[in-house]
Amino acid sequence: MPERIAFTIETPAGPRTASLAYERRGSGEPLLLLHGIGHHWQAWEPVLDILATERDVVAVDLPGFGASDELPDGCPYDLSGVGRVLGAFCEAVGIERPHVAGNSLGGLLALELGREKLVRSVTALSPAGFWSEGERRYAFVTLRAMRGAARSMPVPVIDRLSRTSVGRATLTGSIYARPGRRSPEAVYAETLALRGATGFRQTLAAGGSVRFRDDVPSVPVTVAWGTRDRLLLPRQGVRAKHTIPGARLVRLPGCGHVPMSDDPALVARVILDGSR
Repeated sequence: MPERIAFTIETPAGPRTASLAYERRGSGEPLLLLHGIGHHWQAWEPVLDILATERDVVAVDLPGFGASDELPDGCPYDLSGVGRVLGAFCEAVGIERPHVAGNSLGGLLALELGREKLVRSVTALSPAGFWSEGERRYAFVTLRAMRGAARSMPVPVIDRLSRTSVGRATLTGSIYARPGRRSPEAVYAETLALRGATGFRQTLAAGGSVRFRDDVPSVPVTVAWGTRDRLLLPRQGVRAKHTIPGARLVRLPGCGHVPMSDDPALVARVILDGSR
């Protein structure tokens, strides 16, 4: 069962208490896993046990997503604000300078933690922040449409759709290249997570002006991109490599925007290799 921890964070309005839910498995060097916008820690379930054979894995629900509370008043959802929360979370659960792997929003946050020298290595899977303005608008329109659909559908309809391969493709085809590989239970749960994500609006608003333009010279960085990513197009990986020249750029053949279930073995190997 996932755990929950409350801890104090410093905000522009003074000390506040944050509360995040997380799943912890395995042993070895610490590895923090960060999901994308609208998702929850279970996005990592396809690779979690593989990673846990070699790492002390902590998969966290980001603020306002999954079972985690929204950020307290006075704490912004921008990169630096959420980065500080994650730094305080790591201290609270007793992991010092973990390796970190993130997907989409989580990949962008992972790079921010690397830029701030709070982690040992970074693996970013289709990270946000390397888009053109047109690509950003397209991604945001798609995300808002997914969120709107999840909120407008009655829960019994979501349940019925999740039980067929066509329905799973309808619900998650924008983020998975192989939505049929997700179980009905997983698709149902993640659609409800998107529907109930209390931090969605604030997180998307904070990301509107985000561009990741800095090198991350202090830690090893791996950037991996699915060749069938339809949300953040693979050419953005080339921009990431130009921005972070020392990064290892990896193609994920046949994978979509959330590649962990499209090819669990490949994604797990990329993360483990990147966190040596």
